[in-house]
Amino acid sequence: MQDNKGKVPPHNDEAELATLGALLLDNEAIITAIQYLRPGDFYTKANGRVYEAVLNLFNKGQQADILTVIGELRHGGKLDEAGGEDYIASLTHIVPSSANIAYYAQTVLEYSIRRALLRIAGDMGFKVFDESIESDSLLEDIQQKIFDLSDNRQTWAYKVAKDIVKETLKHIEEIHTLKKEYTGVPSGFDELDKKYTSGFQASELIIIGARPSMGKTAIALTMASYIAVRKKIPTAFFTLEMSDQSLMMRLLSSEAQIDSNALRTGFFSSSEFPKLYKACGDLYEAPLYIVDSPNMKLLDLRAQARRLRLQEKVAIIFIDYLQLITFENKYGIPQWEQISEISRSLKSLARELKIPIVALSQLSREAEKERPNLAVIRGSGAIEQDADVVMFLDRDREAEKKGEEQQASPDIKRINLILAKQRNGPTGLIKLLYFSRFTKFVSYEKDEG
Repeated sequence: MQDNKGKVPPHNDEAELATLGALLLDNEAIITAIQYLRPGDFYTKANGRVYEAVLNLFNKGQQADILTVIGELRHGGKLDEAGGEDYIASLTHIVPSSANIAYYAQTVLEYSIRRALLRIAGDMGFKVFDESIESDSLLEDIQQKIFDLSDNRQTWAYKVAKDIVKETLKHIEEIHTLKKEYTGVPSGFDELDKKYTSGFQASELIIIGARPSMGKTAIALTMASYIAVRKKIPTAFFTLEMSDQSLMMRLLSSEAQIDSNALRTGFFSSSEFPKLYKACGDLYEAPLYIVDSPNMKLLDLRAQARRLRLQEKVAIIFIDYLQLITFENKYGIPQWEQISEISRSLKSLARELKIPIVALSQLSREAEKERPNLAVIRGSGAIEQDADVVMFLDRDREAEKKGEEQQASPDIKRINLILAKQRNGPTGLIKLLYFSRFTKFVSYEKDEG
């Protein structure tokens, strides 16, 4: 193994000086430099202080030149840290113009990234000898640090409307040619997909909340089964509450339409075996990946999700359910704060993997008294803030008032799927039927009875 001790960290003095010189020569150059650089990207502390002063002046709407930069540094008590007046005055002699500011700034950024990677490697090299830290925790730590490094380096730029028009028209033409029904991953409920969401969208965090025994797992399995079995879209299902075999029992009951209790106890008719075999065959061929892990830690979930995305190309992830995820170092941290961090982490993961994540959530007891709203999500208001889409399962209270619920079969319940929040679309209500015998949801069509 190569030893890096004694080596000077990667840096480029000429690029740093050229960048600062260009900024002092041309006040407009900061508009380009700010796309790439922050004060900490400079290797030499004095250079970082000068750049910081230029940024401060820019934020105040003032022009940066030798005199204003010296004045800003003196006012902040950092003139000596920036090398003094003579050093700052010498910077304008480095380059003849600001024409190559983008090249200079990109070069400084390149070496800054290399130093950051060196720090990450050094930190990991130190931690691997600490046996109190689990290896899974080390893997999550390095993955997160590298992702943060990459995410924080996304440069911005504006586009001319004519370019966006061309790109958008091309996208519309492609959709028209392909006749793609939805822009996202379809849920299997036509009214939800066509009228409201156009499918679950990439990078979105979708929350489905309900009180116990309302069918949270059932609706997630109904969706996952449709996506994986019918549409052959790679799907991952994290089950933190029940075993993978119990989950498969539910899936087989739903797919074969065999009473779930009869399937579980074995008391079903032999004539139903062909349906069972057909359902087994369909699920056997489906790109459905089940992660059975009670007390799953957040870092383990993130690592598994990344692996499934990379190796199996999963296009959507279901999590049953959010409040069962274990937060690392939870001792002394309030429950609401743990849930908040888990919620933020899931949203970050959805953005990182560029796929929708559907997380089930418990609701507080208030949801039993009246129609659920965003305030009844159990554990933390952060879930409401982080989620792009929030849906609730609720009994059909209007049907109950009219006595219609009593006229239906005891195995069939009328359930409202309430779309309470959608960051990029409308909200509304979809009526569903829940077949408890098969742990399956279907769309409610009044004309079909």
